[in-house]
Amino acid sequence: MTTRMLEAGLQQVLAPNPSPMTLHGTNTYLIGQSEIAVIDPGPAIPAHLEAIMAAIPAGGRITHILVTHSHLDHSPLAALLSQRTGAPVLAAGPSDWGRSPLMQALADEGQLGGGEGVDHDFAPDTQIGEGSRIESSEWQIETRATPGHMANHLSFIWEGAVFSGDLVMDWSTSLVSPPDGDMTAFMASVAALQEMDPRIFYAGHGNPVTAPAARCAELLAHRRGREAQILQALTKGPANAQRLAKEIYTDLNPALLPAAERNTLAHLIDLVEKNTAKPDGPLTASAKFSI
Repeated sequence: MTTRMLEAGLQQVLAPNPSPMTLHGTNTYLIGQSEIAVIDPGPAIPAHLEAIMAAIPAGGRITHILVTHSHLDHSPLAALLSQRTGAPVLAAGPSDWGRSPLMQALADEGQLGGGEGVDHDFAPDTQIGEGSRIESSEWQIETRATPGHMANHLSFIWEGAVFSGDLVMDWSTSLVSPPDGDMTAFMASVAALQEMDPRIFYAGHGNPVTAPAARCAELLAHRRGREAQILQALTKGPANAQRLAKEIYTDLNPALLPAAERNTLAHLIDLVEKNTAKPDGPLTASAKFSI
């Protein structure tokens, strides 16, 4: 089903962009009846734009377009939807916004790779951030800054539910690909959402997460486990992210190995920031690391 009612005042429209990285497709959410906030319009697929418009209740209009982060499966339709409806696009910032000083320096050096799926053309009409409130006569949405999957990643809180974008999903862990992805920030953001103890997560892909705190704990434990595996592997001698990923991700679909390499590199940079590991030379995508 392309469109479904999740609860009173909340609809989901599924974009037709299934893939190994998006599962069934991108979840676009519509909050409200007469004044409607759209969360993550999704990819620039004309049929998806029409599906969103068809989901507007009789007499309703889209008044706000919110974007969790600017990857090509979440943000490109925002501009087209804004042109169609006149609603402003709200997000943390463009795709190169919000990186840590280290990640910005690495991005400037241009030796780290990454940039998978980034919507380089994205630019919100209004920048919002931690604690921003968006309101209508029907609803109130609060913003939380949750960088990690991407530096400009936001989560949105509505009626005790959190729209968690690609930070927390029920079916997969997130891609964290430096310099846009940041494992240090990712761990802090997941821990912050866990402390909120929301009633449910509505994620960017997959089903609602009905045990949010437990899922956050599971993701944090998984990432700590990967870190331990990396450190154990480095006791055998220096290695780069590619070699470590092949050694550690032994049961992975080969199509997802490039993503595993990026996650491994993100862990290695996090370990450098903790002074637990160091690159044997400049910090690049192919650098060898040691402990």
